[in-house]
Amino acid sequence: MPQNNSQLGIALMIFTTFVFAAQDGVSRHLAGEYNVYMVVMIRYWFFAFFVISYAKMKRGSVREAARTTQPILQIARGLILVAEICIMVLGFVYLGLIEAHAIFTAYPLIIAALSGVILGETVGWRRWSAIFIGFIGILIILQPGFKVFSPNALFPLIAALMFALYGLLTRYAARKDTAETSFFWTGVVGAVAMTFVGVFHWEPMSSTDWLWMALLCVIGALGHFTLIKCYEVSEASTVQPFAYMQLVFGSAFGMFIFNESLEWNTALGAVIVIAAGLFTLWRERAAQKSAPR
Repeated sequence: MPQNNSQLGIALMIFTTFVFAAQDGVSRHLAGEYNVYMVVMIRYWFFAFFVISYAKMKRGSVREAARTTQPILQIARGLILVAEICIMVLGFVYLGLIEAHAIFTAYPLIIAALSGVILGETVGWRRWSAIFIGFIGILIILQPGFKVFSPNALFPLIAALMFALYGLLTRYAARKDTAETSFFWTGVVGAVAMTFVGVFHWEPMSSTDWLWMALLCVIGALGHFTLIKCYEVSEASTVQPFAYMQLVFGSAFGMFIFNESLEWNTALGAVIVIAAGLFTLWRERAAQKSAPR
């Protein structure tokens, strides 16, 4: 039976963002020492085991969970997400957690901008204004014209674009497939794709880093589990604004663990991007409420 416990949902979302920020920190450490393809491959092996177990629990069998009339779409979603994760982890390594997270927060604005093209949704002038203001925030973070543009900033920017596309394709897939089916394909497709790539980049890992790798796998599965529970107990529109807490936690890990510094332009730009993103979420929620039923 569906629940609507806003307080529990918000608490779960905040906890989930903390877990995902910790996952990003561990990913940065491991990818700084070893090949990113190997790190993501091992992470996806555990993720695939998790989604298969979850699918069997929810749908009764793997075959039932995998049943879909749109396999090409589901495969495309899985490939886009695993590529986005590899690119974003590289962004953590070369740009740092703080700036990479700040740029990545643009993905809800990209979703809003592309929703008309991909989903046929109407994007009014208010949301277009918010999208424009949000990208001004991104420019403040990047500071083009004031300093030499870092090509490394393209990592989180491309990752944000790919994650937005993944999100839109997930919405599109939801018209015919259940969440469990999409979740299953996401994990399995990613694991298969990364195995084909990662096995050719295998490196010996120290026993200490194997412990970090185990932690990465566990907290990755934990984050996805708590996110699922979050959406089970509360409406997405209620908890989604709190997803921006990942920027706060990620920045804290960057400053206190990796000795990164928070520049004024990054902080100001991130505030602008988050404000614009929250406004687009509010407009989307208002549009859904006013839509005829």
